[in-house]
Amino acid sequence: MTSLLVLGGARSGKSRYAQHRSETIDGRLAYIATAEARDEEMHQRIDRHRADRGERWFTIEAPLDLPAAIAEADVKADAILVDCLTLWLSNLILADLPVPVDALERAMSECRHPIALVANEVGFGIVPHNALARRFRDEAGRLHQRIAGVVDEVVLVAAGLPLSLKA
Repeated sequence: MTSLLVLGGARSGKSRYAQHRSETIDGRLAYIATAEARDEEMHQRIDRHRADRGERWFTIEAPLDLPAAIAEADVKADAILVDCLTLWLSNLILADLPVPVDALERAMSECRHPIALVANEVGFGIVPHNALARRFRDEAGRLHQRIAGVVDEVVLVAAGLPLSLKA
């Protein structure tokens, strides 16, 4: 694994798949978390995910500055898992900040260690009813296309089963 984008729907198994792939790398593993615990359910979800990862993993929280977090992780880890691009995008949109895709691509190209990025594929559903949701769907689609263009491998996970889109 050099660079990998794992796409899938909610509860598709994409994070589990990306974690498993990352754990095939020897050494320390960095988990870059883009989620923010804004309620009790999210706190519990984050705690559960931390417990699932185990001792080899350390966490860097990066709700907004993902490129800097990748650079930091590259110094400290032998492999990096970003979970997830979708939450990072929604954090930026809700904070009314630009989406620094060029900086993300640069950070990925400068990364010396294997990196896996997880993202929710939201483009399979109906056209959203409101403008913010449509903007989010469109931005996510553009982000996925850009990242898929620079990674070595793209996998779509559905029902826990991986389907290779780019190898």
